[in-house]
Amino acid sequence: MAFWSGEKLSEELEPLVTGFDAKAIDCAAYTLRIGTEIYVSPDHSVETPTRHSKQLLQPGEGFAIPPGQFAFLTTKEEITVPDTAIAFISIRARPKFRGLINISGFHVDPGYKGQLVFSVLNAGPTPHHLQEGQKLFLIWYADLDRKTEMKKQAKDGFAGLDPKLVNDISGEILSLQNLSDRQRELQRDLRGELSTQRETVGQLKTLVNIMIGLMIALLTGGALLALQQWWPTNTP
Repeated sequence: MAFWSGEKLSEELEPLVTGFDAKAIDCAAYTLRIGTEIYVSPDHSVETPTRHSKQLLQPGEGFAIPPGQFAFLTTKEEITVPDTAIAFISIRARPKFRGLINISGFHVDPGYKGQLVFSVLNAGPTPHHLQEGQKLFLIWYADLDRKTEMKKQAKDGFAGLDPKLVNDISGEILSLQNLSDRQRELQRDLRGELSTQRETVGQLKTLVNIMIGLMIALLTGGALLALQQWWPTNTP
């Protein structure tokens, strides 16, 4: 098995990748872009996670993958793998350094034709921001030792994001990062509630002290009035 060089990619890849651009060749790999159909699993900030669905992005539209959440990303390009080769796929290094992990398959079978669907996980501590058309994926081609009949059929390729994929992971994924964020939010809410209660208790104490003072004043004033009424009639 020999991987295709950048020179061979330049010579052979134009009929195998829609919208081929020689500038997208990166050493011995070709760079693919994010397509228009994506799905990002919802975190706790989404009101009804079970109704969360795939998105159709406008050209250049941005989106974010929350910490600990999962996404299906399609490629903008359709690719073909001839029956004399096999392909390998990954994502670029810089997004990996920020915690974006490719957890989909790492190869494309001979005979495949269609868009690629990458499944990725944001294992980082912050949201990962991406956009339609962004260069994110890499594909390498390698020759087989012979032309193979054991290959994918054209009908097996992806054309957009299959709803069956979304159905399998719909709903919120409770990651450690997600649970940590929830704990911090609950602690913040609890501190706010305790602060409010302390203010209320302080106001009640003030009110009670005022009422007690008024009661003492009234009782004291009544006693003095009774004494004044009693004193003249009972003084020898």
